[in-house]
Amino acid sequence: MSYISTVPVDEAEGDVQAMYADNDAKMGYVPNYVKLFSHRPQVIGAWGNLLGSIRSNLDLRRYELATIAAARGLHSSYCMMAHSSVLLKNDFSSEQLAAIATDYTEADLQPVDVAIMAFAEKIARDASSITEADIQAMRDCGMTDTEIFDVAATAAARCFFSKLLDSLGAQPDSVFMSLDDTLRQCLTVGREVSQEAVEHAK
Repeated sequence: MSYISTVPVDEAEGDVQAMYADNDAKMGYVPNYVKLFSHRPQVIGAWGNLLGSIRSNLDLRRYELATIAAARGLHSSYCMMAHSSVLLKNDFSSEQLAAIATDYTEADLQPVDVAIMAFAEKIARDASSITEADIQAMRDCGMTDTEIFDVAATAAARCFFSKLLDSLGAQPDSVFMSLDDTLRQCLTVGREVSQEAVEHAK
């Protein structure tokens, strides 16, 4: 559900129907957040291009950890669950992710991972509080300024997306109920998971 009306999946036409069908093909259902873009389907296309240009510069682990940290700072359950689910498919266990979501500084991560997550979370919470020391912490872990830019871009982009979804009331899709109960509770830092069944494009 959301706080604004959206084009019903079974009534979609044109660009909206194509958007729903594309996401159904990729995800196996039409996510709640995609329905919000039924008002402006061109925006999700532009978002996808921006995100692709950012993500292409980072390996999956670094991108997802930075994204999860930013989502944590933004209290975005939706993005926490979606991106933790990616790591679940890439050699992270539910126990590891629950530890990361609870306190990544105590989650047996590499120092560079902790520095990246701290930086991304701080950007999401209050970018104006970033100091040279935050940048230096990542340099001390061997990161280049270009790599630091990539992390900043990842966190800043997440601010746009998470805030848009939460401002309009989008709930995490009910598919996330399949997550381990403890993990799901750790990832619920904002809105609760929707109880509504997912929908499929026609």
